[in-house]
Amino acid sequence: MSNEQPQHRQQDGACSANMDISIIIVNWNTAELLRNCLDSITKTVHSIRYEIIVVDNASTDDSVAMLRESHPDIRVIENKENRGFGTANNQAMRVMSGKYALLLNSDTVLQENAVKELLTFMETQRDAAIACGQLLNEDGSKQNSIASFPSIFTLLINMALVEFLFPRRYPSKRWHYDTPLAIDYGIGACLMVRKQAIDEVGMFDERYFFYFEETDWALQMKRAGWKNYHVPTALIYHLRGQSIGQNIGSRIVFYRSCYQFFRKWKSRPHYLFIRSVIFLRLCINWFFTSATMMVLLGGQKTLRARWSTYSRLILWHLQKEVPSLPQSTK
Repeated sequence: MSNEQPQHRQQDGACSANMDISIIIVNWNTAELLRNCLDSITKTVHSIRYEIIVVDNASTDDSVAMLRESHPDIRVIENKENRGFGTANNQAMRVMSGKYALLLNSDTVLQENAVKELLTFMETQRDAAIACGQLLNEDGSKQNSIASFPSIFTLLINMALVEFLFPRRYPSKRWHYDTPLAIDYGIGACLMVRKQAIDEVGMFDERYFFYFEETDWALQMKRAGWKNYHVPTALIYHLRGQSIGQNIGSRIVFYRSCYQFFRKWKSRPHYLFIRSVIFLRLCINWFFTSATMMVLLGGQKTLRARWSTYSRLILWHLQKEVPSLPQSTK
């Protein structure tokens, strides 16, 4: 259940018609992170007509109260249950007014001119469906912001080595880029997406609850003839993982989405082989972790936690089968 109709609150100095950008943020129990993200928008986005739409996925903290008190000009969609990342973004994209959607995680902080760099690029690169910036850790070091579409090859080999040997085919954070470059897809913490491409290709596939939505979307865009780009001069701090948490539940959601992706885009034998490879990797990691614990007579707390994680993931693989995908609800 959800309240599909947002509370319409016009941004100061912005007009709903001829809007440049609709900034969309999905929130779940991250009130302070959300506050910082919104403050960074106010401080860094200038001379651009924009609106902000926050979709709250049934937060139990004071996120909505904070929005009403501190940001009464923001559009808010309040869901009565956690509907996931893709579905929540789709809710906002259905009512957006902008020529572009800027999808932001609540745990991001925009740097000066980041949005301007992305907008300027999209305005000049007419074949671009999606553009991502450069994500940064809190200390200013680079995060992985771009990735290659997953395949048997990327699962079986050491990607760090491949990225080092073939930087043109597999770009990564280890290399410095001065100008935009075409990529397979960008990490979903900060994506600018052309409304024209959304109208043509469709929105997120709502069969993914979390993870792989942007991977799937970028592949759809690419197959429809659009291109995806990385704009290295657009800088965004990303407090990685703080908007979703880091626990066994999120790991299981990750693997479920991974298998949904391969089941959708590959043949069943291909999907089953990939599932077997991932399961084998988990078993190998569990074995070596167990051996290390025996040598260290139990080992450190982090080692025991890793062993527990591998054990529970292996058990989930043995007990759970990813169901057949239902009809898409885009």
